[in-house]
Amino acid sequence: MAKIRRLVLDILKPHQPNAVEFACYLADLTEDARFKLTVTAVDKKTENIMLEVEGSDLQFDILSDGIRKQGASIHSIDEVDVDGSPAP
Repeated sequence: MAKIRRLVLDILKPHQPNAVEFACYLADLTEDARFKLTVTAVDKKTENIMLEVEGSDLQFDILSDGIRKQGASIHSIDEVDVDGSPAP
């Protein structure tokens, strides 16, 4: 089964939760993952962020669900690093 090692996501989120709360919430959904969040633009009601996530076996469904639960949406998946594994 292939394993996702790294994701870079372009996300649109409301101002609340703030960037620290948003990243910590997502980090609590995963095991053994590192998060780097960069705010790239701010307007009256929203923020654009680039979220880099690295781990040994990232679960995209769990992360995308958590992003939606925080009132945010994924604009694009900008980078993906995946390790394949041989079929049994």
